Formats: sequence, C-alpha cells, structure tokens
Amino acid sequence: MALSSLLLVVLASFVHAAWNLLAKKAATVGPIFVFFYNLVACAAYAPWVIHQLANGDGVVWTCAGVGFVLVSGLVHLAYSLCLQRGYLVADLSVVYPVARGSGPMLSTLGAFLILGEGPSGFGLSGVLLVAVGIVLIATQGDLAVFRRPSGHAGVRWGAATGGLIGTYTVVDAYAVKELGIAPVVLDWFSNLLRFFLLAPLVVAKPGRAVEAMRGYWRIAIAVGLLSPLSYILVLAALSSGAPLSLVAPMREMSMMLGALMGMLVLRERVGPWRLAGSAVLVAGVILLAQG
Repeated sequence: MALSSLLLVVLASFVHAAWNLLAKKAATVGPIFVFFYNLVACAAYAPWVIHQLANGDGVVWTCAGVGFVLVSGLVHLAYSLCLQRGYLVADLSVVYPVARGSGPMLSTLGAFLILGEGPSGFGLSGVLLVAVGIVLIATQGDLAVFRRPSGHAGVRWGAATGGLIGTYTVVDAYAVKELGIAPVVLDWFSNLLRFFLLAPLVVAKPGRAVEAMRGYWRIAIAVGLLSPLSYILVLAALSSGAPLSLVAPMREMSMMLGALMGMLVLRERVGPWRLAGSAVLVAGVILLAQG
C-alpha cells in the first residue's frame, strides 16, 4: 500500500472514532438525529459533487451504477439506524469495537460456510481472536453478565452493525473500483437516499422533531461533516489502487480509539478487560486479512 493511501486510512480512523463519539451523545434522538446529520452532509458536500459531475468524472450512469448507489444507500441507512440504537442501549466502548471487529469476522465466516472457501490457519485464528475479543469487551472478565438480559445488548447491536459494515464495504468497494464512481459522489447520493427515506418521520410531526433535536444541533452539524469525510477518505484510498484486503483491517485501529474515547471523554467504565479485548480484536482482524 502506498504511503499516501496509508495516511488516508489512518486519518479516516481518527475521524471515524470522533464522529461515533459525537453520535453516542445524541443516541436518545434516534432516527431524527440521523435525518438531520444526513441533511447537513447533503448540503455541505453538494458543491464538491456538482463539481465532480460537471467535469464528467463523478459517475457513469449505467444500470449497474444506479443499482449499486441504491443498494449502498439502503445498507448505509440500516447501518446508521442500527448504530444509533446500539448507542442508546449500551456503551460506546462495547458497541463500537464489536461493530468494527465483527464485520470482517462475519465476512470470513460467510466465505467459509456459504461460498465454500477453504478456511486457512490465519482465517480460523482471526475468527477465534475476534470472538475472544468480543467476549472480553462484553463481559469484562465476568461471564455471568450473559445471564442478565441487558448484558448482551451491546454485543447484539454491535454485531448487527458489523454485519452491515461488512456488506456496505464490499458494495461500495465494487462501485468505486470496478464501476468508477467517485467516492464523494457515491457517498453523497447514499446520504441523499437516506434523507428522503427518513423525511416522512420529520414531515409528519416537524414540531416534535425540532424539539427532539434541542441541544443536539451542533452535534448533528459535526457528524454531518465528519461522517462522510471519514468514509470518503477510505474510498479514496481504494480508488487510488489500495487493496480492500489491506484497507479493511487498517481501518480497525479505530476500535482502540473508540474504547479510549469512551473511557476518557464519556467516563465509561472501560477498564483493562475492554482495552485488552479491543487489542485482541485488532489482532484478529489483522489475521483475517492475512487469511
């Protein structure tokens, strides 16, 4: 991987962890918050998209291109809603690392079980380490937590989010690398689709939506600016020729950043078990990439 692509992915990890920290603070607002930060994203990045399209290097409108943009928007919408729900019921230091780590693990398991790919030693070791890391993060060394109804909420929502991460990573990588869709154009149209799909929630009761956002407008603006940026940086690395098999695991350094932010900023009870679990997750994802 070229140094420029590496720096793009590292920067994306920091930006991604930062906007997730902000999204956690607005977890109680739910889909309405997702709507408004998508509105900010659409407005902020529109000039860049218009410039790309005007120059003719943004996207070639084929049936395949339109189809992938639509699929990307739907998967990203499900991801956004699933993530906000997870942040509502569990700690950032649980949901975020589990979401980032389970995506590659689920993709590998799918390749083993559905596509019939032969499991390698690295692949099996990576799956095992990711599973161990998730258990450490969720239980903090106390396995009895799984007997409590609330004990596995963070793992459940984090894993669901991880599955969606794995899905949109593959879809978007194909759209950028094979169909030649510019990263900012793909992300913008994905945000636009989410905006229209969530609009009925706000249009039906606009007063309630505005009231729900009281005190969260600045956070919505920040997330609307940072969320597309973090993903555009990753897609830019892919479009410059960086292999997905290296970019995907490199992004997972954000897991440790998320756990640290949960401890230092949100004052969550992270402790050595969750930090160790995040480190094990990172090691597992790296092994998955080697497999």
